[in-house]
Amino acid sequence: METVVFCKKYQEELPAMTFPPLPGKAGKDLMDTVSQKALEDWKAHQTTLINERRLDLSQPVIRKWLIEEMLKFFDNKEVAVAEGFVEPTKDSGIQTYIPPHPPIV
Repeated sequence: METVVFCKKYQEELPAMTFPPLPGKAGKDLMDTVSQKALEDWKAHQTTLINERRLDLSQPVIRKWLIEEMLKFFDNKEVAVAEGFVEPTKDSGIQTYIPPHPPIV
């Protein structure tokens, strides 16, 4: 049977996380209040931040900042965005670049 939590991000009953995103009490608290869907959405946003801002995760200050952003994300507060990044939509006209095949010699 699937565990369900009242997700503070989406304000509805959703499937719970399968593992804590942080160690200790902080991770347990998040497992009790944040859904797996919210965690997956955060991971997508975090990946965009890391890639577009070219963050160096070997620096403790960067990892601490990402955890702070994650907590704000789950609390529906304003979070950092990647400057100039536009989420592509079907109607935006933005298409994935597919390089041409190399010529046959």
